[in-house]
Amino acid sequence: MSRQRLQKLLAAAGVCSRRRAEELMLQGRILVNGVRAKPGDQADPALDRIEVNGKPLPAKASSCTLLLHKPRGVHSTCHDPMGRPTVLDLLPPDIARGKGLHPVGRLDAFSHGALLLSNDGNVTLSLTHPRFNHPKRYLVWVEGNPSPQVLERWRKGVPMDDIASRSVFVAMKQQEKRRCLLELEMKEGRHRQIRRTAEILGHPVLDLQRLSVGPVQLGDLPAGAWRWLSEAENTAITKLIESP
Repeated sequence: MSRQRLQKLLAAAGVCSRRRAEELMLQGRILVNGVRAKPGDQADPALDRIEVNGKPLPAKASSCTLLLHKPRGVHSTCHDPMGRPTVLDLLPPDIARGKGLHPVGRLDAFSHGALLLSNDGNVTLSLTHPRFNHPKRYLVWVEGNPSPQVLERWRKGVPMDDIASRSVFVAMKQQEKRRCLLELEMKEGRHRQIRRTAEILGHPVLDLQRLSVGPVQLGDLPAGAWRWLSEAENTAITKLIESP
């Protein structure tokens, strides 16, 4: 086996996400041949002794991905330094800590809906990187009733941080006196992008639910519940990974 970045090796072994691996390195909790590792370091498991928290790097875990209906108030991370509830707290202990699962992308604490967790770095990359163009669908309640001009502006993509945004599918689903329900489909997902866009357009988000991630649909899965992906869903994701 050739040398690879430690972040990738730890994620492949199901120890943690690549981001968490960098945090562990900065904390001095990862050693390579007895030397503290730093982000960007590489190693070969066949030749180097890699230790995490004083224990040898485990063999690579079998690939698995599940769908979670993340409730409001739960954080899309494997570890929260403030002790707040995380998505792993909703899983059985042997699955939460024994398979190296990590969130595929994020869904902020105030939002709810479809969130994938996987221990496969290829799945994470293919479903989160904008270059793969995989859509995510949302139902969003916003304050007031956006005009047709505002909705058209949203559809064209509202620039954020001086960077252009991709076009968005936006459809009005329901209108009430002080709020309305929109359906959105997006092929990118910057930090809190929907909420920030709605603020810019003068219609702050009241509630945000994600309905799907790529080919995986939330369906009627109850809040706080989870399920393994079906064979058809795993096959669809494999095709996404293998597509150019």
